[in-house]
Amino acid sequence: MKNSRCLAGIVALLLSSVAAASAPIAPTPNLPATYKFKPNAEADAAFAKFDSTTSPGCAAAVAKDGKLIYSRGYGMANLDHNVPITTQTPFHVASVSKQFTAASIILLAQDGKLSLDDDVRKYLPEVPDFGTTITLRQMIHHTSGLRDQWDLLELAGWRYSKDRISDDDALRLVARQRKLNFEPGSQFLYSNMGYTLLALVVKKVSGQSLREFTTARIFQPLGMNNSHFRDDHAEIITGFANGYDRAGDSFKTNVTNFDTTGATSLITTPEDLLRWDENFYTGKVGGKAFVDQMLERGKLNSGETITYASAIGHGEYRGLATVSHGGSDAGYRSTVRRYPQQHVGIAITCNIAEARPDELANQLSDVFLAAELKPKDKEPKEFKPNVKSVRAKAGLYLNRVTGRVMRLVEKDGKLQRVADDGTTQPMFAVSENRFSAGPSSTFAFEFSGTGDQRIITSKSGDEKPGVFQLVPAFTPSTAELNDYTGLFASEELDARYRIQLTDGKLHVATLTRNPMPLLPVTKDVFTNDDLGSVMFVRDAGGRISGFAVTTSRARNNEFAKLQ
Repeated sequence: MKNSRCLAGIVALLLSSVAAASAPIAPTPNLPATYKFKPNAEADAAFAKFDSTTSPGCAAAVAKDGKLIYSRGYGMANLDHNVPITTQTPFHVASVSKQFTAASIILLAQDGKLSLDDDVRKYLPEVPDFGTTITLRQMIHHTSGLRDQWDLLELAGWRYSKDRISDDDALRLVARQRKLNFEPGSQFLYSNMGYTLLALVVKKVSGQSLREFTTARIFQPLGMNNSHFRDDHAEIITGFANGYDRAGDSFKTNVTNFDTTGATSLITTPEDLLRWDENFYTGKVGGKAFVDQMLERGKLNSGETITYASAIGHGEYRGLATVSHGGSDAGYRSTVRRYPQQHVGIAITCNIAEARPDELANQLSDVFLAAELKPKDKEPKEFKPNVKSVRAKAGLYLNRVTGRVMRLVEKDGKLQRVADDGTTQPMFAVSENRFSAGPSSTFAFEFSGTGDQRIITSKSGDEKPGVFQLVPAFTPSTAELNDYTGLFASEELDARYRIQLTDGKLHVATLTRNPMPLLPVTKDVFTNDDLGSVMFVRDAGGRISGFAVTTSRARNNEFAKLQ
């Protein structure tokens, strides 16, 4: 038995070490030992750091005109048992899952069983009445205003990827909510909660779980035989890729613990993802109307069209149009990218958190689309504002809507952002008043105003521009810090936080987490890297009566002071 296992491992490793010959994207049977892949040294070079028997890694596949032209595994699926990654290794692909949830809703709309403009409460009355309609279409496009489930669960005390999380947990949590992040349709802000609820709508309308529905309506018709939604975290999946984080010179396991689907939990392979990608040309599932609907970009109430469609984003790379989406959970990273005009698809799945699938997809694009791609843009020349102008922009800035804080200083003639640990990162000057995170960054910061009225307007992707206001720094005394202490509770999160003074510093403690330091920003505003922004509120007498916690995707979660 031992020898046969070793032989199987050697054969699998040999199969994963060469690239795929051009072949139709059809269901892949168990490959014979004589099956050979066509090597591509340039493509392999992109994954060289993972191509080891002592490291987690990635699997990648490329298709052209519906035929597989490259497919290979790099690194190990399981370090405990020395299982290599092959082209047939199943991976958890996180948010790449979402497009299949959106597809299921669209298929049900084609069946006449629902409308994309239906109120979600028509199917899930557990969702509170927020005084305004939230449509399925808005949930698909992340314009619903629903607070994100992962942010809410973490605030409520769940430990991500350690505590089991189910659909029922998410539904109970959304049922307690009393506010949205914003008016539905007014903004774009990514919400995993919306997609978990969409999966439950599929179940309510079709009578099948999302796993059953997608298997019958999408995966089986397209020959995606290595794909399914995992709705039981304890399910055994043969050859499954374990997730990992780097730990010094070694690695540690980092896996999911979800029994929830819709936003995540798809198990698949790159080759299967390319079978799905090919459906955008053939329309085998759903026909042309389905494909057109999947590609239709979302619109805000203002009439503005965003780049996000049905869990796929429209973009470009080196002059070529792309449609893509990535995924990130625990130790898993993934992406699937299509070049529609060139009929080229790229899919990458990884089981190591440090992997950057989008960058790897760029490298594969450079190899397989070299003749079509425009020359790489030259790095823009940085503008050199005078030091006086830079110093005038230094200070402490706060976005009271998102809770984000920016500490800026002048150092070596450059405007630099200060991290909580005191390290600084130079900002890239585009002009006298415009800066970005780097020469290739699309995240722009526009300065305006002078003196105490200085503000920064930031813009990134489809998100609404954010405004950061200059605020005075707060260096509280021990007596002032003591005013913030006490026991606080949130009805929406069913959680209690104790704010306490320890060694002269303010900390927040919960039942499931060790005390976390709260760093003062400006009067009544504190931050913590894990928790987010904590903004205290006072009663008419000036006494602390509560606070609101704001994270990147769950804003203004209110806590009332109990004692």
